[in-house]
Amino acid sequence: MSTGPGTPSAPAPTAPTTPAARRSSMFGSLRVRNYRLFFAGQVVSNIGTWMQRIAQDWLVLSLTGSATAVGVTTALQFLPMLLFGLYGGVLVDRLNKRRALLVTQTSMALTGIALALLTLSGHVQVWHVYLAAFVVGLATVVDNPARQSFVSEMVGPDQLQNAVSLNSANFQSARLVGPAVAGLMITGVGTGWAFLFNGLSFVAPLVGLVLMRARELHVVQRAPRGKGQLREGLRYVAGRPDLTWTIILIGFIGTFGFNFPVYLSAFADDVFHAGAGSYSLFNTLMAVGSLAGALLAARRGTAKLRVMLAAAVAFGGLELVAATAPSLWLFSLLMVPIGMFGMTVNVTANTTVQMGTDPAMRGRVMALYMMVFMGGSPIGAPIAGWITDAYGVRAGLAVGGAVAAAAAVVIGLVLARVGNLRLSVGWHGGHPRVGFVPREPAEQQEQLAPAA
Repeated sequence: MSTGPGTPSAPAPTAPTTPAARRSSMFGSLRVRNYRLFFAGQVVSNIGTWMQRIAQDWLVLSLTGSATAVGVTTALQFLPMLLFGLYGGVLVDRLNKRRALLVTQTSMALTGIALALLTLSGHVQVWHVYLAAFVVGLATVVDNPARQSFVSEMVGPDQLQNAVSLNSANFQSARLVGPAVAGLMITGVGTGWAFLFNGLSFVAPLVGLVLMRARELHVVQRAPRGKGQLREGLRYVAGRPDLTWTIILIGFIGTFGFNFPVYLSAFADDVFHAGAGSYSLFNTLMAVGSLAGALLAARRGTAKLRVMLAAAVAFGGLELVAATAPSLWLFSLLMVPIGMFGMTVNVTANTTVQMGTDPAMRGRVMALYMMVFMGGSPIGAPIAGWITDAYGVRAGLAVGGAVAAAAAVVIGLVLARVGNLRLSVGWHGGHPRVGFVPREPAEQQEQLAPAA
């Protein structure tokens, strides 16, 4: 039974136990017509989004000759999420998510088309790009939590992890295709056409949203308008250790472990002296690993905290190994499992938070989740850059990996204590098995004895 939005509910199970969930296949959620329309639209739109990212940075660099200006553009796009992300979550909990997405996707389409017309006509100035980036950032404040929480309305709880995983696979596939197409288009016909493709690419998700059958969506009660809803959302998360510590972990990973633009470019130039080609190779291999991680998560079909914690430890440990890699090819090969485990952490954390949250609070909780995950970069990137400049890029990557692994271990121990679990190490089927199991009654009494 669901409690009211102001009352912390008992932690929802992170793993569905229905027969349908146990039979989950890698592409099971695509059997749902509404999600299939959504997924197809995102395939086209994500490619356009990656094209615009590349074209936007190239245009700013061409107009100003300044890398700082490129950084300002990126900052303007993420600034609204940092400033207004939580308020966006409040709005999403009140609104019809499908209609909200129609508005946000249309606004981003018009922004891309306006930037394309300015560029193709030769009238574009750098402040136009700044403004477009900021407008897209404002739309993302509502669009991001709406898209995240709308997935559960399309597929329901049994297919949620599968759908979240396929969304990540969709995004990573576009990450492989979009920059390559953007490079060819910019070289061949100019940046304006890349902006135009992005603007027109939003037609696909808009058509998908219009064609959805509202009667097949899982009904979610919307939060009524009222005062203090932002504080209510924060109190809800604070009263749920499973949500709180998952979001804290993703904050540590996003802030210290995912500063790859800083690390990979420095490894390519300063360590291996291999130039832009190796930097592109590193990113491509990491995208391949991320795609594999997303598909494996889709096949798993369940979200388990121990999987998330183990993947976070592996992610941090592999970064430590990569920091000491003696050769270009060994470092390159390590990008695949690093991308895979990083994506496993992201997908499992996302699903755990969504499935463990009262539907009436989901927009606010997912807004907090995305703000912590995305907002860590403006904090972590300067720290990573300072460590890299002062002590070398190997030290920077090692620190990032150590923080990620240590955070996973500490948070795992905290969650075990909160859940009255203990670490179990043994053998199962001839293989070592490590996990958390409930404490025996005698152990519980022994634990309580000093306090008596």
